[in-house]
Amino acid sequence: MSQLDRRMFLRGAASLGAAGLGLSMAGTSAFAQNALNDIISAPRRGNWDDQFDARASTSSQQQVATNQPVMSPQTVSYVQNAIAEYGNIAMQGGWPQVPGNAKLKLGVSDPAVSVLRKRLMITGDLPQSAGLSGSFDSYVDAGVKRFQSRHGLPADGVMGQFTYSAMNIPVDVRLGQLQTNLSRLNEIANVNAQRFVMVNIPAALIEANENGRVSQRHTAVVGKIDRQTPLLVSKIHEVILNPFWTAPKSIILKDIIPVMRKDPTYLTRNKIRLYDAQGQEVPPESVDWNTDEAVRLMFRQDPGKINAMSSTKINFHNSHAVYMHDTPQQSYFNKMMRFDSSGCVRVQNVRDLDVWLLKNTAGWDRQTIENTIKSGENRPIQLADPVPLHFVYVSAWSTGDGVVQFRDDIYKMDGAAELAIGTDA
Repeated sequence: MSQLDRRMFLRGAASLGAAGLGLSMAGTSAFAQNALNDIISAPRRGNWDDQFDARASTSSQQQVATNQPVMSPQTVSYVQNAIAEYGNIAMQGGWPQVPGNAKLKLGVSDPAVSVLRKRLMITGDLPQSAGLSGSFDSYVDAGVKRFQSRHGLPADGVMGQFTYSAMNIPVDVRLGQLQTNLSRLNEIANVNAQRFVMVNIPAALIEANENGRVSQRHTAVVGKIDRQTPLLVSKIHEVILNPFWTAPKSIILKDIIPVMRKDPTYLTRNKIRLYDAQGQEVPPESVDWNTDEAVRLMFRQDPGKINAMSSTKINFHNSHAVYMHDTPQQSYFNKMMRFDSSGCVRVQNVRDLDVWLLKNTAGWDRQTIENTIKSGENRPIQLADPVPLHFVYVSAWSTGDGVVQFRDDIYKMDGAAELAIGTDA
């Protein structure tokens, strides 16, 4: 909108008051002033016209969303297509390095934006018709958000450290990552089960799959770099509502004993009881916390909101003593790098997964589950139909429509140092 057009618009708004239109002069004046304020207070996003093409931004994540399971033959086919696509990009010289010395975001004008536009165009995150200007308009904003969504980053449209790092990984490294993950997918894609659960460790993401489609997705927290979540195949056979939590020896040694040396009230405040081999409760004050003798005791936390597993524990047979569970620390699900557990998997919105797992188990609808959790009663429930479970490590995949997903190689399994973006060297 030009300056002249804006003046005409404002004159028109003012003339509405003079014309009356059945309103009082005071009401009309207020209306015109509100309209004027809305315009004046609109975010300054480069050129005036650039503010009004924001529909491009709102659709970026929708383009990435899909019901296609990661573990499926279709994903294998799409990854093969992605390998061909990225091979062509490599043969044409790859993509440019985006200068990382400027904080690029909506409204900024900078020569680096032209390079950013070209980078986004090469991987289909920005249409060629958007041009190569230096203005970070809402089309570029949408392209950056789409790129961020494909790489498991917060889709805020701001070019921060991790976005720059992901964007400037060379195409040959990304191509190698796709090839490595194609081999993994070829081994795990053919799941002969109507229903199954997948935990994708580098994506810190859970899929509950049914009839070839994703029924539910859950954000997860998985193992730290030094306490990694293992790869495994099992079956979920039990859901425990209001579980007791028994601390593993690793946590007793590395976490609880050091804390007790500093704060002798820790166990009592957190409702953690000690039991000896005969099942007799042991008072915490009777233990010498300056030694490691406490590791011979059982540390069991009572059910409740502060319980380490909160409302739910999901059990499956495995040799690693890991399980899936709820958590009282819901803020962890909002973190970009969700690698904070001691190997077990924390599940966001776990009650939705409870309902899905127990839907074929008689007497356990959502209301019954919620009422049981509210009661605080410890209640183990055996699934009528155990659900296959796969803990996998897939850091690159494609779900079609030109959407290629990449994740940080948090456990350094992909063989290229550049891919471990969030890992301390």
